[in-house]
Amino acid sequence: MARPVQFDRDTILDKAMQTFWEQGYCATSMATLVETTDLKPGSLYAAFESKQGLFLATLDRYGARSVEKLRAHLSEAESPLEAIDAYFDRLADDIEKQRGKTSCFLVNTVLELSRRDSQIRKRINRHFGNIESAFVDALQDSRARGELEAGTDCGALAAFLMSNIWGLRVLAGTKPARGRARQIVRLVKQALRT
Repeated sequence: MARPVQFDRDTILDKAMQTFWEQGYCATSMATLVETTDLKPGSLYAAFESKQGLFLATLDRYGARSVEKLRAHLSEAESPLEAIDAYFDRLADDIEKQRGKTSCFLVNTVLELSRRDSQIRKRINRHFGNIESAFVDALQDSRARGELEAGTDCGALAAFLMSNIWGLRVLAGTKPARGRARQIVRLVKQALRT
């Protein structure tokens, strides 16, 4: 009887995610994933059932880590509003300096696949909902502290922040003129306070 292949699932997901992130879902073949992960095709199929199954698992890993990092960032600051400012400042800084991955795996997936695949669209919407919920919580905390007006619609404001994050992530892929991302972030920060 053959022994089941042992591997670190998170390591495999990280390797596959990098490949999907760089090449896109459609351009990534199973042969490429086999090479990237150092697993045999049978092991990948046994663990994830299909290329789509592996892709959905990478989306889940990325989405969960994104929410975890965002919630940690928002809770570390003295003020939730200052934490949101710092988040957008860092995003603009990364875009300006073209540092690291300025695109977002979730946003890339929306642009490539969401119109064609309802299962992927549902998964993306769940992850975006979790990220938006983290912003709603921070904005409600800001409102409770008096940083925002008592009547502020935190849900609508969180949706506004999400739309701007998506826009900035897409803008990053165009390698914008210096200062462009900072201009947008400045307006986002102004809108938070009006």
